[in-house]
Amino acid sequence: MIMANLQIKGIDENLYAQIKKLAAVENRSVSQQILYLAKEYLVQRKRLQTSKPPAQVLLDLSDSWTDDRHPEEIVREIKKALSGKCAGS
Repeated sequence: MIMANLQIKGIDENLYAQIKKLAAVENRSVSQQILYLAKEYLVQRKRLQTSKPPAQVLLDLSDSWTDDRHPEEIVREIKKALSGKCAGS
């Protein structure tokens, strides 16, 4: 397999120092650390792009919960449960 080379010019000294320190802590060379960080970023980015935003998740849940109780009864039950937790703290 052919491997490409990458040269980074003009990197801020502070950023380089941070990467170098992180590489040392994680027992990697600076080059290995840069590759690791780039791969992790791409994985996270892909995960975020393929997942629904939190607002969409909530919208998808709307009308999915049914309860025959009156809203005031539900609120009383929640308040009762919360007051019991606070008393036990």
